[in-house]
This record gives sequence, C-alpha cells and structure tokens, in this order.
Amino acid sequence: MSTSSPSESTSRTTTVLPVEQDHAAVGTAPAAAPAAAPVVRRRSSSPEPTDRTAISSADWHRPRVRRGMNLVHGVLLVLLLVVGLGPILWLAKSAITPTQDTLRAPMALFPNGVDWANLSEAWNRVEIDKYFLNTVIIAAGSWLVQIVVATTGGFAMSVLRPRYGKVVMGMVLATLFVPSIVLLVPLYLTILDPPLLKDSLLNTFWAVWLPAGASAFNVLIIKRFFDNLPREVFEAARVDGAGPFRLFWAIVLPMSRPILGVVSVFAIIAAWKDFLWPMLVLPDPALQPLSVRLPALQRFIELDVFLAALAIATVIPVVIFLLFQRVFLNGASMGGAVKG
Repeated sequence: MSTSSPSESTSRTTTVLPVEQDHAAVGTAPAAAPAAAPVVRRRSSSPEPTDRTAISSADWHRPRVRRGMNLVHGVLLVLLLVVGLGPILWLAKSAITPTQDTLRAPMALFPNGVDWANLSEAWNRVEIDKYFLNTVIIAAGSWLVQIVVATTGGFAMSVLRPRYGKVVMGMVLATLFVPSIVLLVPLYLTILDPPLLKDSLLNTFWAVWLPAGASAFNVLIIKRFFDNLPREVFEAARVDGAGPFRLFWAIVLPMSRPILGVVSVFAIIAAWKDFLWPMLVLPDPALQPLSVRLPALQRFIELDVFLAALAIATVIPVVIFLLFQRVFLNGASMGGAVKG
C-alpha cells in the first residue's frame, strides 16, 4: 500500500467538468432545462386617454356622470343656438309680420298671420336691387385690392426676402397698434386731395377700394403662410429658369388657395358691413351701399318694410359664409407639392 506525501496531495488539482461533458463521460443524456414561463400581458379593456381631461375615462363609464355631461352639453348647445341664431330668426320672423304685431308682441309667433307683401314692398320701394349692386361692386373691388396687396407683399417679404425686409415688416406690423379712428381724418384729407392726382376721389368707388388694401393683418397672415411653403419647390422653379413673376403666378398662388379663401371671406364680410367710411366718401345716395342707405331710409318707411329690407340684406353674408365655410374652417390640402 503506497502512501502519498503531503506535498503531492497539495500539488494535485481537482478538475471539474461541465455538466454536459460529465454526462457525456458517463454516457447519460443531459437533463432538459426548464422552459421559461411565458409573460402574460393583460390588455386593458379601454385605451388610455392621450390627453388629460377634467373627467377621467373611468368616470365616463359611470352612468350618472355620463348622463350629467350629456345634459350639460345639451344645455350649452341650446344656449349657443339661442345666442347665435336668435337675432337672425327674430329678424326673419319680423320681416313677414305686420308692424302692429311686432310692436305689441315682439316675441309672439305670428299672432295675426303672415304678411308676405313686406318682402316685395321692401324690394321695390327701398330699391334694394340698386343698392345691392353698389354693395357688390364695393365688396368685389375691396376684395381684389386686398388680395393683390396682401399676396404681393407677403411674397416679397417671405419668398424674395430683400435686404431690409425685416425693417419693412416691422413698420407694417407697427400699423396694427394704431387705432383706425385716429387715421380717419388724415385718410379723408388724402381722398380729397390725393397725391399725384389732380381730381378728388370723393364720390368714386376708388375712395373705398384703395384704403381697403392697406391691411397689415392680411399681409401678416399671408406672409406666415408663405413661410411654411416648401422651399424645394421654389429652388426647383429657379433652376428651371422661372423668374419672380412666374414663381409668384404659377407656383405660389396655386399652393395658397386655403389662405386666399380665408382672406377673401374676411375682405368680403368687412366690406359688406362697413358703414362709417362709405358714408363719408360716398355722400351721393346713388353710390351708397346697403349698409349706408338702409339706416338713412328708416324714418321714411314703415317698421315692417324696414325689417324686411334688413332681412334681405342679411341673407347675403350668411350665404357667402355657408358657401366658403369649408375653405374657411378646413382649407385645402397641399399634398403632392413636393415629389420624390
């Protein structure tokens, strides 16, 4: 029997084989590793709201909260209809109501029947067709002047970008802080004796058209819209040899239909309801619009005929807004402006 020395026992090292090698050495198959348990993610029945609101999504599922909010929404909608449509509906009702019924019971609904003759009498006696034509001419001219001035000014400041463009734009914006009533007398004196012209512009439609073009607000909003247009289109047009006029007419204006619709609505409505300035520069009754002529005729006609004339004059702006409300609220799409 041989014995080993302590030095030999301390010099020996014990080699530990891996589990796979150990099993292979003894001829047995390795044990299968336990499979990882699948992670189960539970989806909430209702998606999490992206925006924080006064009422949480959990509270919306409560019938009491839901019924209360629906009641509040209904009351607010009724109040909005009464405040917004109430005066217009009352004017439409009074236009076909006799004068005595309007004075005795203004809120009653046709106590003594309907008088449709008020509309025809207002159209013929007040000569709404003539003053309506004057209003259309004034609104169309004011719209055209405002579109030309605003688009060319915005194009120069946003696309051409002259050296002193920021200074000019600052001066244009400074006019927004000047009250319009302060400019009334200087502007009227300018119309009486315009520079570079020998004749006065009084009693001409130019006296209304030209001052309407000096709108810093229109220049500002159109410039801001032009700033967001893709510059790649402008660079590609310049590479193809397009000059400033062609760039403005063929590239910028077709892409600016949404903002042109907004400015058009503002210009037409403002010109349609303007009273003070047309009354000052158009003293001739044959040239006055409906907004000026109808108040002047109020003391010469009956109340029911006057209200019928007001109702006819009010229908036009409402129809204009209904026709342009999609352009005014949504705007057109500019998809496809940049390709590639």
